[in-house]
Amino acid sequence: QVQLVESGGGLVQAGGFLGLSCAASGRTFGSYTMNWFRQAPGQEREFVAGTSWNGAMKYYADSVKGRFTISRGNAKNTAYLQMNTLQSEDTPVYYCAAGLTDKCDNNHTRGCTWGQGTQVNVSS
Repeated sequence: QVQLVESGGGLVQAGGFLGLSCAASGRTFGSYTMNWFRQAPGQEREFVAGTSWNGAMKYYADSVKGRFTISRGNAKNTAYLQMNTLQSEDTPVYYCAAGLTDKCDNNHTRGCTWGQGTQVNVSS
């Protein structure tokens, strides 16, 4: 079982950048996909970015392609989300999620282990 803790959220001006980190504990981290989701108040949680267990495959929501980059460091049990050219709609709470392939990814969330979330605020 993997446990996840996000960090790096905060306040940034529109057009700026911010990096999020997800620290994982647990011996199976290297076999899990790593994903970032976000959720605004009153809205459903939406997929942002994901990477395969070995980092070879990466997936992005259309709304963040070209602006966000996901990466992982299996040796350090950490996943990252670099967010550039931030917009006001990038504001919600960001969650790190991990799971097995086809159990936790852009199309599946029932097999996800979730972090507690970190707030990002983009001011215009």
